[in-house]
Amino acid sequence: MTTIEQIDALEVLDSRGLPTIMVRVLLDDGSVGSAMIPSGASTGTHEALEKRDGDAERYGGKGVLTCVQSVKTEIHQMLKGKSPFQQAVIDELLITLDGTENKSRLGANAILGTSLAVARAGAASKKIELYEYLGGFERVYLPCPMFNVINGGAHADNGLDFQEFMIRPHAATSFSEALRWGCEVYQTLKKLLKKKGYAVNVGDEGGFAPDVASNEECLDLLVDAICQAGYQPGSDISLALDCAASEFFDAKKKLYIEKKKKAKGKSFQERTPEEQIAYLSSLLKAYPIDSIEDGLAEEDWPSWHKMTKELSSKVQIVGDDIFVTNPRFLERGIEEKSANAILIKLNQIGTLTETIDVVESARRAGFRTVISHRSGETEDPFIADFAVALRTGQLKTGAPCRSERTAKFNRLLLIEHLSEGSARFIDSNREALSSS
Repeated sequence: MTTIEQIDALEVLDSRGLPTIMVRVLLDDGSVGSAMIPSGASTGTHEALEKRDGDAERYGGKGVLTCVQSVKTEIHQMLKGKSPFQQAVIDELLITLDGTENKSRLGANAILGTSLAVARAGAASKKIELYEYLGGFERVYLPCPMFNVINGGAHADNGLDFQEFMIRPHAATSFSEALRWGCEVYQTLKKLLKKKGYAVNVGDEGGFAPDVASNEECLDLLVDAICQAGYQPGSDISLALDCAASEFFDAKKKLYIEKKKKAKGKSFQERTPEEQIAYLSSLLKAYPIDSIEDGLAEEDWPSWHKMTKELSSKVQIVGDDIFVTNPRFLERGIEEKSANAILIKLNQIGTLTETIDVVESARRAGFRTVISHRSGETEDPFIADFAVALRTGQLKTGAPCRSERTAKFNRLLLIEHLSEGSARFIDSNREALSSS
């Protein structure tokens, strides 16, 4: 029986030049699997804990040598000799070894790195692709990409409080075509911004970060770019928002405040939850938006129910910070009808098995699932295979720019190539998935 021989780790860099962890798992048959773990800037309060060293003399306290050491000692000793093919058993051992609810003792980054590296080693040992190892050999479904082409919020130094302005090429007939459409709109947008005198520097996720006056101006720019690239807004390519509203919600005042505009001394709005919902509704009427993520703050549960009741027939309502890929919060959201979709981030919960369980629970409840990157990414394309394996039909991984983003797109192109024409492109926001 093939077993785990050694688990090693080292400190590497993410896309922001900050430390993260790489875990390598060596099996006794010589197979190797590795994984690098991303890091978020806009994080939910209830996410599993990303552990840092806190040593101000190294990387401003952001080092992860403590996690590295935990992997090389405790985790290695626990898993040495275990079968890599029993993922659920491996993940439960990791959870038990940590012993905390939020994985704070060992760190979710150390635990997840090990969990994903074990899966990769298992696939390598079986000599099959990772998406096949995780999802079986049924028909391949390639997800609709959600391109974050204009950055705001915590991801850019401009006056936009909304964090992501995205395009969704849902009407494409293949993933490679969807990618081409997205790239063409992205390049057209760049020319349009230059023509209007805006800087075309990019934010953390590869999207442009122009200091435009309003959300509406951003959306107008996207509609213009889609048209100038030769596509029809809405029918060919739709728009999507990640408001990241927790970042600009004042919990004491119960108001949504345009804090970045306020800080820059510009005219700003303050909205009650009801006014925030009404504002989002007005954007839906004016623009071809078919997905809104985190339109309200994570602690504003009653308003989430109101928003879902009023808008869910018109738009995909995605919960990120409110659910944090956690079964307990998802269950509450299902019971209270607080959304109709969930964003899935592996490092929010901390193991592969737990993430798969959340995806399956969401699917049983009729929720759509969107697999997502983080703003501090690595070149590891694990989430591309994961989206294919779980047949989620939607993937958020930034703009078609910066290698940590394009690594995911290029991996999906390879998976499409390996399918030899049998892969199906599908957008689960608009079409129900099946295994047929």
